[in-house]
Amino acid sequence: MTEKIVTIASVQLPVDEKLKIQKHRLFPKNEDEIKLEKSGRRISVVTGIHGDELEGQFVCYELSKRIKEKPELLSGIVDIYPAMNPFGIDNISRGIPAFDLDMNRIFPGNDNGDMNEYIASQIMKDMKGTSLCLDIHASNIFLTEVPQIRINELHKDFLLPYALKSNVDFIWVHGASTVLESTFAYSLNSRNVKTLVVEMGVGMRITPEYGNQLVDGIFSLMKELGIWQGEVSAVRNPIVSNDSSGSDVCYLNAPCSGIFIKEKNHGSTVKKGDVVGKIIQPLTGELLSLIRAEVDGWLFTIREYPIVEEGSLMGRILRGDRL
Repeated sequence: MTEKIVTIASVQLPVDEKLKIQKHRLFPKNEDEIKLEKSGRRISVVTGIHGDELEGQFVCYELSKRIKEKPELLSGIVDIYPAMNPFGIDNISRGIPAFDLDMNRIFPGNDNGDMNEYIASQIMKDMKGTSLCLDIHASNIFLTEVPQIRINELHKDFLLPYALKSNVDFIWVHGASTVLESTFAYSLNSRNVKTLVVEMGVGMRITPEYGNQLVDGIFSLMKELGIWQGEVSAVRNPIVSNDSSGSDVCYLNAPCSGIFIKEKNHGSTVKKGDVVGKIIQPLTGELLSLIRAEVDGWLFTIREYPIVEEGSLMGRILRGDRL
């Protein structure tokens, strides 16, 4: 097996420093990279667009490690991009520090634009020839999510078959009206580079259980694409929400401010009226509110950060009749 670190974008910074976006490329020894790409045997794993979403860091590590353990089974190209927003990761910042900019709102970029637009355009160029891309995100620091893939309904027909093989628990097909065309995934899908958006876990943390689950799914996809010749684990049968109107999902919001103590974990099945959590007042010892499930269903999102204000999102429930 051949492996190399490739710099796909580099920008000169003050004080003799450089900003570099790099990838780790792995492919079979003595194989021609260009021929492999033309054969459709290239997968890209991307994370770190948001610097406070760290779940993908473990996925990058575990994927590389497993491939290196059995390099003779690799039959295509695996490109791993662990840090699309290295400044954000260094500063534990969702956006690009100093620019107050969400990197996932500047694609496809511009060769003649500012530094960030230029970097985005170089990333897009490097993705050309990818058969399948996984854009891995975590939730924010406030919420925990079950491993899921979110698909724009415009791209459902060609993405859903891959999503079903990715070993996630939930596939959420959402309406086109909620999509921002400046995101990384939308920009790639609109250019015929199939891209799945993965959401899992919680911001600023790593959940190895979820990382291993997704890596199993990546190997399943690699097998499907002819990139991996070894045995792969059986994948989960995910719950799929196809209602692009959003009526499948019930949102729980805080009726008051206070400290939230959760009573149910994400992934739990709930009945209407079940207590999902409670809001308390530490100063007076008061129970301010019980947060109850408004419908029967599956709690796939739960509040993780305990301080809440009126209107804060506490959880999401997929309605039971949609399971």
